[in-house]
Amino acid sequence: MTTPSLLLIITVAVLYSSGFYLLLQRSLMRVVFGILVLGHAANLSLLLTDVAITLPPLLGGPEGELSDPLPHAMALTAIVITFGVTTFLLALAYRVWLGDENDEVPDDLEDRRISSLTEPEDSS
Repeated sequence: MTTPSLLLIITVAVLYSSGFYLLLQRSLMRVVFGILVLGHAANLSLLLTDVAITLPPLLGGPEGELSDPLPHAMALTAIVITFGVTTFLLALAYRVWLGDENDEVPDDLEDRRISSLTEPEDSS
């Protein structure tokens, strides 16, 4: 039984962390890129779960070891879902861009107004 190399594990960690960082930005295009990077990280982590990833599925290799087809099927499903979410987010970003030619999410003024009305309670 082989384990994934440390380089691949670090690559998945970097992809997840950069994807989440991009997802938390105010620009909608960065959010789209964050979703794309998270999709790639999910696919790579799914493929790292199979220890016999280099073997052809169901044919077997030396010592009768078989490749599990489930991570491959889950990766294909994740690719389709990522594609659908990406197209939706690109259409959403385009509609926002048509409105004021800016893709940054504005501050919610109503939330700021409500938070300024509530005063912190005195703890003593």
